[in-house]
Amino acid sequence: MNNSSFANNTPLCYSINSPPFRPIPNASAYFSSIFSALGLTSNLIAFVVLLKSFRRTHSRSRSFFMIFLGGLVVTDFMGLLVTGSIVVSYHITHFNWRNLDPNCHLCNFMGMSMVFYGLCPLMLGAAMAIERFIGINHPFAHSSSMPKSRTVFMVLMVWLIAGCIALLPLTGIGSYHMQIPGSWCFFNISSKGNDFAFSLIFSLLGLMSIAVSFLLNTVSIVTLIKVCCGKGKNQRRRDHEIEMMVQLILIMVIASNCWCPLLIYILRYVNQVTTEMTADPERDENVLFFIRMATCNQIFDPWIYIMCQVSPL
Repeated sequence: MNNSSFANNTPLCYSINSPPFRPIPNASAYFSSIFSALGLTSNLIAFVVLLKSFRRTHSRSRSFFMIFLGGLVVTDFMGLLVTGSIVVSYHITHFNWRNLDPNCHLCNFMGMSMVFYGLCPLMLGAAMAIERFIGINHPFAHSSSMPKSRTVFMVLMVWLIAGCIALLPLTGIGSYHMQIPGSWCFFNISSKGNDFAFSLIFSLLGLMSIAVSFLLNTVSIVTLIKVCCGKGKNQRRRDHEIEMMVQLILIMVIASNCWCPLLIYILRYVNQVTTEMTADPERDENVLFFIRMATCNQIFDPWIYIMCQVSPL
C-alpha cells in the first residue's frame, strides 16, 4: 500500500532514479567545466573561421557546403551550452532535483535537449552527404536549380524533424527520466511499451543517418577519383571538391566513432532485455560512458573546420 502510494505521488521522471543522490566528488565539476569550456571555445573559433571563409568564397557549391557547416557548428555550440550549463550547475551546487523541479519540467527539457542535439549532427551529416552527392554526380542540375535559401531550408528541416522527435516522449511515446549520477536526464532505454518504440526510433534514425552518409560519401569519392584521373580545364574546381569531401569524410568518421557505440548499445539492449521500469546499475553505467563518448563529437567536429579549411577561390 505504501509502495503504491509512493509510486502514485512520484513524478514520472523520478520513478526509476529518485533524488537525492550520493554526493559527487568536486573533480566532476572541474571535468564538466573544462569539457564544456573546451567545446564552446572550439565551436566559437570554428564559427569565426567559417564566417570568414564564407565571405571570401565565390563558389556556389562551397557556399552551400559552408551553410551546412555553419548549421552544424551552431547546433554543437548550443548543445554544449544548454546541457553543459545544467550538468555543471548540478556538480557545483548538488541541488535536489525534486525540490527544484517537482513537475519534471527541467528534466523533460534536458531530455529533449539531449535527443535534439544528439540527432541533429547525425542528420545534418546525412543532409551534407546528399548535397555533395548531387553536387558531384549532377553538378549542372545542382548549380542551376539549388539556391542558397534551399540549403538553409534543409538545415531548418533537420532541426524541425529532430525537434519533433524530441517532443515525442511528452506525447506518451517514450519517457524522460533522471539518470545516474543525477546530473542529467535522458529517455528511458527499455524493452517495454512506448519506451521500446522511442528507443528504436532514436537508435535506428541515428544509425540510418550514418549509413546514408557512408553510402553517399563512398559513391561521391569513387566519382571524384574517376573525374580526377582525367584531364581538363576544371581541375582546380575538382581540387576544391576533394577538399570538401575530405572534411565531410572526417565529420562522418568522427560521428560514427562517437555515436555508434551508444546507438548500437540501445538497439541491442531493448531487443535482448525484458525488464520492468526499474533501475539497472549496469545499464546506467554503460549509457553514461557512451553518452560521454557521443558528446566528444561536439568537441572534435569544430577542429575539422579549423584545421581543414577549404582554400579560398
